[in-house]
Amino acid sequence: MSRYLRMLCPVLLCLVVVPFASAREWLAVGAEFPRLFGQTLDGRFIGLGPDVLREVAQRMGDSVRFEVYPWARAQKMVAQGRADILIGPYRTPEREQHFLFSQHAFYRDRIVFYARDGVDVDWKGDYATLAGRRVGIIRGWTYGPHFDEGREAMDLHSIESVDNALRMLVLGRIDLLASNERNTRPRIEALERGTVHQLLPIIDIQDGYFAFPRTEDHAALRADFDRAFASLISDGRLDEMATRHGVTIP
Repeated sequence: MSRYLRMLCPVLLCLVVVPFASAREWLAVGAEFPRLFGQTLDGRFIGLGPDVLREVAQRMGDSVRFEVYPWARAQKMVAQGRADILIGPYRTPEREQHFLFSQHAFYRDRIVFYARDGVDVDWKGDYATLAGRRVGIIRGWTYGPHFDEGREAMDLHSIESVDNALRMLVLGRIDLLASNERNTRPRIEALERGTVHQLLPIIDIQDGYFAFPRTEDHAALRADFDRAFASLISDGRLDEMATRHGVTIP
């Protein structure tokens, strides 16, 4: 080998190896949320969350893999740094103590009350009128500051899932269910017609984000993520994806 080639080989090796060495695979976790995150019977991960993350990762030269867990466990994994991204949390001051949130939200939910048909509930936005009412809430969810201010007026029951909460509502074990429309409406449509109805006014509007562990490495990842995600928003791709999945965006 000539002296020139011997000198050139290390340079060429760096050019080949460095891009691959710098690429990273993220672990993104979350619970099954309709239209946002789920897994098919054949193991494919679907929803707006995976679609956004795959494209953002591609724009960053990285890759992403997914795992589904109960919501409380998924939050704990990210807070402890055992996973890189939490899919879909609402942003609250309490959660900001444990997570770094993406700059931009990727979906928007309406939070509402549901009641059994035939049950008279005088709900006009004043939580005092719900005094003594048994209200189901989903464990690990947040409902916004207005709901939190009215907590003491209600008899709150923490329930593991929307499915279980709806069964309790239908059976009369709770009087109301506080949930979001996106998660709950498909399940209500599967019930016998005239079983459950939605109350107005709504409780609140909540935006959902991606969240990262509060570590130095993940702060750098979040900054890179925000730049790639902003470009996805500005070129209209988020709007296209959200429309395809039937999800409202901010």
